[in-house]
Formats: sequence, structure tokens, C-alpha cells
Amino acid sequence: MSRAIVGKWGKNLAIRMPTELVKATGLSDGELVEIEAREGDILIHRASARALALTDAKAAADEIATEAKSHSLGDISIRDLLDEGRRG
Repeated sequence: MSRAIVGKWGKNLAIRMPTELVKATGLSDGELVEIEAREGDILIHRASARALALTDAKAAADEIATEAKSHSLGDISIRDLLDEGRRG
């Protein structure tokens, strides 16, 4: 377990991360983290994992949209195809 001292940083308080904790977690300077208070404890979560998942999802959506433009349904709408499929 590592220890740190809370210090003043402008009008805020700051905690300096000990080197062994930084190395163990791969935390980097300027990395965004999420801080949560739970039952009097302070929890720090890496935001990068969530941000990476969001970035991947956006990239996939962009790829789908781009790919969809290269395929044509001609004059038939998706609604017409669905209705035709229901009629059998």
C-alpha cells in the first residue's frame, strides 16, 4: 500500500501519486481520471478505458455509415423491403 500527502494546489487540494503506484498502474502525466466518493472513501478510476470504448464505438459507427454509402438499394426504401418481407 502506498501513502501520499494531500497538499494545496491553487484553491484545490491535490494528491501526488507515488512512483511505485504510477508504474504499477501505467498512469501518465495529464491522463484524465474520474474521482468518486463512496462511503467516506475516495475512489479513482481511469477514464481512459471508458474513453477508449467510446472512441471505438464512434469509429465503428463511422465505418458503418461510410460502408452504407457504398451500397445502394436503388429506388426501394428500407421500409418497402421490410413490408415486402412481411408479405412473404
